Amino acid sequence: MLTAHTIKVLQSLDKKKFRQKYNLFLVEGNKIICELFNSKFKIKEIFSTDPQKLDRPDLPITHISENELKKISMLQHPKDSVAVCYLDAQEKSEDKNIQLVLDGIQDPGNLGTIIRLADWFGIEQIICSEDTVDVYNPKVIMATMGSFTRVNVVYTDLVKYLYETGNVNIGTDMEGENIYTFEKPEKLNLILGNEGNGMRPETEQLIQKSVMIPRFGKSQSTESLNVSMAAGIILGQLFRVGE
Repeated sequence: MLTAHTIKVLQSLDKKKFRQKYNLFLVEGNKIICELFNSKFKIKEIFSTDPQKLDRPDLPITHISENELKKISMLQHPKDSVAVCYLDAQEKSEDKNIQLVLDGIQDPGNLGTIIRLADWFGIEQIICSEDTVDVYNPKVIMATMGSFTRVNVVYTDLVKYLYETGNVNIGTDMEGENIYTFEKPEKLNLILGNEGNGMRPETEQLIQKSVMIPRFGKSQSTESLNVSMAAGIILGQLFRVGE
């Protein structure tokens, strides 16, 4: 049976300040939890309504009731298990040939989807501005569907990083080059800006090339694409060009 203190601590992990205070974050659902087993993330404890499904006698798994699961889950419709994991001190590795750079992305679903896209295309590292939504936000973790275990997400002073990087900084702009005819540099950073405001001016100043996704609809009335949707289209084309 879960104590009132344990429930209170786990419920508090939906906020960044408490994740940092306790050095913990939550992963929900057996499918995503299983991704942890072959990753660098260390599991402190798992709470499950059916521990046998996980089949991991080597891990500390506590059997809990459906009612207890509802109390500690961040989801409206809780899944089967909740894993409590230690935060990983993610450090930037050397620049990769293709990286994503996120400037002030705020929506957890967008960040989670972008991490999932990066995993799909084999992009190993994402560089984020310090005000980008926290990768350990439960909604981000859920949206990644386990891809957060394979993509290094780093938070840094973006202007300093973009000034010093050896990669070509590429932004998105409706006046930019058509992505379908764009010649991909050997090493690049694809910069994606905030959902409502785009890139901040100091980031924009460090862009060396710009690309745009042309509209083919007859009305031409769609103002913009969702940032994660745009990322998927651009990455698909960049990797096709690279063949």
